Formats: sequence, C-alpha cells, structure tokens
Amino acid sequence: MKKTIVAATVALSAAGFLGVWLYEPGPLGSETVAVAAPAPTSSTSDGGASEGAARTIDGSVESNRYGTVQVRLVISAEDKISEVRLLQRPTSGRGVAAIPILQEETLTAQSADIDTVSGATSTSESYVKSLQAALDAR
Repeated sequence: MKKTIVAATVALSAAGFLGVWLYEPGPLGSETVAVAAPAPTSSTSDGGASEGAARTIDGSVESNRYGTVQVRLVISAEDKISEVRLLQRPTSGRGVAAIPILQEETLTAQSADIDTVSGATSTSESYVKSLQAALDAR
C-alpha cells in the first residue's frame, strides 16, 4: 500500500513539475500582432518595370500554440536575402526573444537551413516554415 502511494505521489509530482516547466503564459486576448499590412506575395520596388530590382516576398502564415509567424523577405537585385521582416510574430514568451536571432541566422545562412532557438522551438519551426515558403516562391 505504501509503495502505491509513494509511486502515485512521485508520478503526480513529476507531471505537475513538467506542466509548470512547459507553461508559457500568453497575453490576454490575441497571441500575435500584425507588424505590417500584408502585401502581395511577390512584388518589385518599381512595379516590375526593370529586371534585377529588389523585391519582397511573403512567406506562409504559420501558427503554433505560442502565436503566429509570417515572414517577409526583401530580396536584393543580386538575388540575396537583404532583409527579413515579420508581418506577424508572437507578442510574449520565449518566441519574442528568438525572432532577432532567427533573422540574423537567416541573413548569415541565406537559406532556411538554420538552427532552432533553444526554448523557442515551436516559434523557430513556424519561422522556418514561413521562411521556406517565401524562398520557394522566389
């Protein structure tokens, strides 16, 4: 009988600890904020009149339990990622701090082959999916 009580206590304590450890509070109301008004999926800075002009490409909208992520890439005339903007991003939790790291990694790698940020795995995975969709659209 004592072994059963001890085993149940240990199991419930471990489950409670895990729940508290994984808990990430969200804001009251919406979990994401639109950073800028969405634009067409692909456009050029001069309306498409000249070859090789910088252009923007929007990635897909990717949601997870911590918020929504949507990437907008600015592609230079040399077909390189010159800027990564966020149309939608988490407004609280670990994902907020992860976004600048992911943007820097993207500019360095010039691809979606980047590492996830420890502690913000869901946000990182959503970011990479949106980024890959934008890269596929270019």
